[in-house]
Amino acid sequence: MPKGFYTDDRGRVRVRLVAGGGRRSRSALLAGLIALSAVGYGGAVGLSTGGATGAGGPGPSVEDRKDAGGELARRGDADGAWRRMGLRGLKRTDKQPTACVDAAFGGVREFLRRHACTSMDRVLFTVGDDAGNSAVIAVAWVGFGSRGDAQAFQDLVDAPGTGDVKALGTAQVGLPDVAFTGANYGSDRDRSTVAVAEAEVATGYVTPEVLDALAEVAAQLPR
Repeated sequence: MPKGFYTDDRGRVRVRLVAGGGRRSRSALLAGLIALSAVGYGGAVGLSTGGATGAGGPGPSVEDRKDAGGELARRGDADGAWRRMGLRGLKRTDKQPTACVDAAFGGVREFLRRHACTSMDRVLFTVGDDAGNSAVIAVAWVGFGSRGDAQAFQDLVDAPGTGDVKALGTAQVGLPDVAFTGANYGSDRDRSTVAVAEAEVATGYVTPEVLDALAEVAAQLPR
């Protein structure tokens, strides 16, 4: 196993987080990820960091695909965003409203007790390739009465160890229970609404870099 990586209890190759680095502490290891994911590990190729052109050369990088997918996501075209990421949408739930405090935990829950949000909607997406590899993406939109409260909420939820918004149960998209760890994360703010997104492997193998990109793209979807 290359330095900086480990195999979790579900057999997935993951990046070892650096102490004190927060949710973005993996960035220093992305160069190693490119080499690792290009050939897979233990026979699992999965969704890697780059595609391939028709001539057999290297395709767009994950960063390029993320940027293109983000543009479509901001227009509300989720399926188009997944296609730009080299994937296709498989299933999704309807947006489900919920009580803000009930759907949060940790410091995020305490913040919502003190700064009541005006609304919260949650949704799940599953996306995948043609080789049986797929990811599940949870998105929550949290609305506030002021931009200041929204910014303070985003600053809090972006920090490691401060709690989070609970995802909908993955049984709603036909999956066994998937634990969202917060390791693959994105957020975005549109005036007084904050979008929080997380992604995890559903089936097969998906690299952490791709999961991160999926979460960052999903966070740009409008409510």
